[in-house]
Amino acid sequence: MLNSSLRFRLKAFAYHLGASVLIALISLYVVFMVWHPAPLAKVVGVTHIFIMMLGIDVVLGPLLTFIIAKKDKKSLKFDLAVIVVLQLMAFIYGIYNIAISRPVYIAFDTIRFEVVQANNIPVESLEQASAPYNTLGWGQPKFVAVKPIESIEQKNDRLFVELETGVAPSMQPNLYEPIDNQWSVLSEQAKPLAQLKQNNKASEVENIVANYAEADSWLPLKGYNLDAVVLLNKNKKRIVEVVDLRP
Repeated sequence: MLNSSLRFRLKAFAYHLGASVLIALISLYVVFMVWHPAPLAKVVGVTHIFIMMLGIDVVLGPLLTFIIAKKDKKSLKFDLAVIVVLQLMAFIYGIYNIAISRPVYIAFDTIRFEVVQANNIPVESLEQASAPYNTLGWGQPKFVAVKPIESIEQKNDRLFVELETGVAPSMQPNLYEPIDNQWSVLSEQAKPLAQLKQNNKASEVENIVANYAEADSWLPLKGYNLDAVVLLNKNKKRIVEVVDLRP
């Protein structure tokens, strides 16, 4: 039989753990299903940050509660409040850093797609953009295209901005247009599916492509942590899926 002191500590631990797990599951859904639908979590490199954050939130907080929880302790409420506040601060800090770097656009620029994270977009570019590109969404990232260069002056201006500030055209919403406007370019640049076997195991390519039978071509996707592949259907002018293969 457990003594009353240990039962009390286990009960406090269980309540704290249950609340922490619930918050973790909600954040898990938002981070990996909404902001980073697979395989964007790998492309951006957010997984290890999230796991480290959960280690603090789900494990350390309840464990501290178990250690300090004593039924007759006068300062118990204060001690628990301190633990919860510190835990929430760590959680909010972690979620904040994940949120500000969430992918908001997948922009096609000339020959490839690029993942555009919220903190890569300059405020002035956002202010100059027309709707719907003048806001940063909180849902899944949207496919857009960078307007093609129309003159030498435009080419030089974009090159100067990128060299001077490190802000690529794909990170400038004032240069965006609907992806449907550039299907002729996408179709011209698209590569045959068989070419994916050059940098991936043939079995992996076959397994993934089998799940997306309508895909007939692909283009590379440049990410912060890892590059991936965007499957296309040129005939239907459709983006099929982003998949975890190397270009």
